[in-house]
Amino acid sequence: MKQHKKTVLLVINCLQGGGAERVVLTLGQGFYELGYEVHILRFKPLVQYDLSPNLNYHVLKFKPYKLIPGAQRRDQIFARAVDKYVSKNIGQPDIILSNLDRADSILSNSRLPNITYVIHNTVSLLYKFNKNHDAEQLKQRMIDIYAKHPCVCVSEGAQKDFIKSFGPITPTTAIHNPIDKNSIQKQADAFVPDYQNYIIHVGSFKDAKRHDVLVRAYAQTDQSMPLLLLGQGKHKNETEQLVTELNLTDKVVFLGFRDNPFPYIKHAQFKILTSDWEGFALVIAEALVLNTPVISTNCPSGPSELLPESNLMPMGDIDAIAKKMQQAMNNPQAFHAPFDEALLPVKIAEKYVEFAEQVNIMHK
Repeated sequence: MKQHKKTVLLVINCLQGGGAERVVLTLGQGFYELGYEVHILRFKPLVQYDLSPNLNYHVLKFKPYKLIPGAQRRDQIFARAVDKYVSKNIGQPDIILSNLDRADSILSNSRLPNITYVIHNTVSLLYKFNKNHDAEQLKQRMIDIYAKHPCVCVSEGAQKDFIKSFGPITPTTAIHNPIDKNSIQKQADAFVPDYQNYIIHVGSFKDAKRHDVLVRAYAQTDQSMPLLLLGQGKHKNETEQLVTELNLTDKVVFLGFRDNPFPYIKHAQFKILTSDWEGFALVIAEALVLNTPVISTNCPSGPSELLPESNLMPMGDIDAIAKKMQQAMNNPQAFHAPFDEALLPVKIAEKYVEFAEQVNIMHK
């Protein structure tokens, strides 16, 4: 008799842009290496990544359902369509992993078994619970969603924050994001950038990344190395204006979005991160794979779990960041840190399987 192959389904709104989307594809590869049949379901057809032939891809478009009045009713009706689609085209997955708020909201209405949410962010900071006047209402809505299934947080900091924000509403654990070492090393050799002896920052121009702090701190150094900014986003224009104001236009390079950031990371003297919050800080682990030194702000989750204390800087402290940048410009190798092989995709997938088994035992 043929052994039934175990199945995992990863659900996400789309496959363009951010870190969570890349994590889904990498984690899928980890499950494939564990011998699982891997399915990825998304609600928008757009794709910005090369898709591995080892995984199965599905699109169930949410767009036609947008005409249904009322967000919660819409999600309930769409969830039924998702359940029907999965049962018909995939069967009953042994593990279903829901990624990001769109999928989470829909799958909170699903009747499929074995659902786990993956929490990719530090929720209190992402949703600005302390600044948002609708915070209590928003929190209650999120508790209604996240109390329904167990949660995997992508760092210990994100897990602590989740429990602090919502209370012990559901079983949680912290499992770091998977890092596809071979793929990153291969992509990093695709070309050699036209720049030399530079500092790199990779990340969208959004609130969390604090490009303003980065540029102001850089202005206080001797600028002996150019600063390359890779990414796009809403604060890009403001950052460009700030660079002009501080007379740094010949020192700061805006690279825009690049499909393959890895050659830029590999050939940098060091990588810098000045975020106020991160879920896991994927870019740090990716730089470590390429032996690129990293300095980062010690934001509430991620960096301190990946880097030694001497590589960390206080958040928002321009003077301290400038000082650390200058030290790294003078001696980048002092900020070298090892890559932890426990982050390889197959090892991370194993941790997900362990958690799913634990939760099932608890529920029986």
